[in-house]
Amino acid sequence: MPDTVPPPGAPQAADSAPAEPAPYDPPGAPVAPAPQAADSAPTASAPHPPLRLDALGPGGPYRTRERLTLRDVAGRPAGELSLVPTLYVTRAMAALHKAATPPTERRLAALARAGRLFASGTVDGMTADAYLTTVCRLSGTPLANVRIAVEAIRLSATGAYRSVQAARPVGAVNDWRDPAARSGTAVWVRRGDVFAVHAAGNHPAVHALWLESLALGYRVAVRPSRREPLTPYRLVSALRTAGFGPDQVMLLPTDHDAAGEILRAADLGMVYGGQEVIDRYGGDPLVLPNGPGRSKILITADSDWRDHLDTVVDSVARHGGTACVNATAVFVEGADPAPLARALAERLAELPVLPPEDERAVLPVHPVDVARGMESHLHAVAGTATAWLGGAGQGPGGGGVVAELGDGSAVLRPAVHQLDSPHAAQARVELPFPCVWVAPWTREAGVEVLGDSLVLTAITEDEELLDALLAEPSIRNLYIGDHPTHWIAPGIPHDAYLGEFLMRSKAVIRG
Repeated sequence: MPDTVPPPGAPQAADSAPAEPAPYDPPGAPVAPAPQAADSAPTASAPHPPLRLDALGPGGPYRTRERLTLRDVAGRPAGELSLVPTLYVTRAMAALHKAATPPTERRLAALARAGRLFASGTVDGMTADAYLTTVCRLSGTPLANVRIAVEAIRLSATGAYRSVQAARPVGAVNDWRDPAARSGTAVWVRRGDVFAVHAAGNHPAVHALWLESLALGYRVAVRPSRREPLTPYRLVSALRTAGFGPDQVMLLPTDHDAAGEILRAADLGMVYGGQEVIDRYGGDPLVLPNGPGRSKILITADSDWRDHLDTVVDSVARHGGTACVNATAVFVEGADPAPLARALAERLAELPVLPPEDERAVLPVHPVDVARGMESHLHAVAGTATAWLGGAGQGPGGGGVVAELGDGSAVLRPAVHQLDSPHAAQARVELPFPCVWVAPWTREAGVEVLGDSLVLTAITEDEELLDALLAEPSIRNLYIGDHPTHWIAPGIPHDAYLGEFLMRSKAVIRG
């Protein structure tokens, strides 16, 4: 769904668990502030010095000859990112393999310190406020969403013990020294020692998840996104300041040729991307792919969509529509979907057009040429679907989705299209802004058309249908009733528990 002093969940005994923190994204939070008046102007942010983001390898910061120019959403140069060659990656990964894993208590304490430092401290000379506005300008993510991401990362770091222990099988213990091993037990152990992460740049909160691997004792190499490398740079720097050694966690920016070496040299890896990532790595037991979410909402005939419109709007628009947990399709049973599509379009049309660093911003921002390219793609895939908002041409439902801000950047406004069939191919199209397809649904169409979903919110009282939805393997999370698709809380699996991939149970008996 989103970059620290002893923690509230300070290191615990192996058989205890920290207190449960509150969810970082409460379902009842408003999706957007009131629209900004057309003649008002956002507050200008103070300029920041150009970024110099070095690789963070086994010998400390490393500035390379080959550097990528980082640009903000208006296309202006914002700094440089060092790109390390394959040979450097090979040596860095070898150092991770040679390093020893710190004791659990030390790891958890360092994670908690790093979480708080990342969220509110000064890291590598950059204050928390400067980080927030710089990430907004680099990625186009609205300021409010960056704050949500920062809190998600802080909670993941300070609550790492609870999060990873939620994934441990109830029949397994953490250590062979546990008294249960005298009569025979299962011990939960790592599948390897070095974990590689090819990170995404669509939302800073993606960096909350891999922190769990450090809590489990992995050494970690992160390849940052070229679009938004500042969050992992700040997070890795905070982790090192908090006590993790340079041979425990690294930032390895690379070109595409060297990127494969990071995965090849790791024991296990996690990658983010589009459908091509799923196609390439879906059958690899050593790589965990994270692709499109294609999250959906189903409203059956025993429920009135008017009672749940707020939840639908929130599911589509929260996080600027950029997250895998945003709803991209809404299915309605037993009624014409047009009234829901119309009401949804009216609500989404009210969202303000603002630069990302504005406190009231809720929509993503890109360079104009990038935004125009996404708009063209949307109109091409929409085909004959009925446009209620953001469609091609002028008139009702038209006008496109690009709203230029006059500085070379553009806001991507929402789009709402109505489909004639639950089987329409457009219902699987996911774009990085609030873009939703509204379609009819029938029992004859079955649960299959609702599948391939990271989250399905099912607003229904039909328990037999809910049983079928829960049993459908391609629906990874099922939210029953009036819950937005973006809901998540610490300790709750995102796409299963990461620990299920990183760990295994091994039988142990001792004398």
